[in-house]
Amino acid sequence: MTQSFNPTALPPAFPDHTQLPESDGTFVKNFQEHPQSILLTDSLEITLQNLHPDGQYAIGQDCGIYWRETEPPERGAEAPDWFYVPNVPPRLDGQYRRSYVLWREYMVPSIAIEFASGDGSEELDNTPLSALPSGGNQKPGKFWVYERIIRIPYYAIYKIQTNELEVYNCVNTRYRRLEPNDRGHYSIDLMGVELGVWSGSYQNQTQHWLRWWDREGNLLLTGSERARLESLHAEQERQRAEQERQRADAESQRADAESQRADAEREQKERLVAYLRSQGIDPDLI
Repeated sequence: MTQSFNPTALPPAFPDHTQLPESDGTFVKNFQEHPQSILLTDSLEITLQNLHPDGQYAIGQDCGIYWRETEPPERGAEAPDWFYVPNVPPRLDGQYRRSYVLWREYMVPSIAIEFASGDGSEELDNTPLSALPSGGNQKPGKFWVYERIIRIPYYAIYKIQTNELEVYNCVNTRYRRLEPNDRGHYSIDLMGVELGVWSGSYQNQTQHWLRWWDREGNLLLTGSERARLESLHAEQERQRAEQERQRADAESQRADAESQRADAEREQKERLVAYLRSQGIDPDLI
């Protein structure tokens, strides 16, 4: 018995972020990835507030970006270590985002950042989908997906072992590797910031980190760094006020001493005048 064809029947809807896995199932490769992601997000807070006063932006950390529907679903996703999407709500339908699904939202991330534990070959893999055997479980290269399919304007690869940073910008549908400026930073024009490598301590780890700077080369601070700086400024102001108070006290004491010396000289002169008069001598004639 043949099944009748219904011309009004709709195909099943594409899945959304609540129906897809949150990540591509890979492990976080080193202990620096988690604090590194937090550092990038925390220090960018004020910049993003200025860029999006309406709060419409999203940041993903090891979350899947789904660009095609596959089985299993993870084969159709890439999970950048850190990425930023402008002009989208941070939550969907009152729920926290579980993944970023391009066929549901269409807005492309402005930048994706990968923290490479190895030599960066995985992050630079340019293998196209057409080169893969049909029916296999292989995925096309990460670089190819970001450049040719998702078309993320900026792609940064930070090689943790060597502290090397590579930044690519999409020009005429192809990635072009950027050269650093005189400060050794890379300009991310869409965000009005610079990206570079900073040496210092963060979350009990002293090493090299990816950091943001503004266009003038000023380091963008985390919330705790701003709090420490404000505390330092407050302490410096307190010390300045204390020094001013001590200077004023010293000046007052000097004025009191000068007044006491003048009083003593006046009293001494008065006693001398009184003595001369008692001896019948007019002090005005002396």
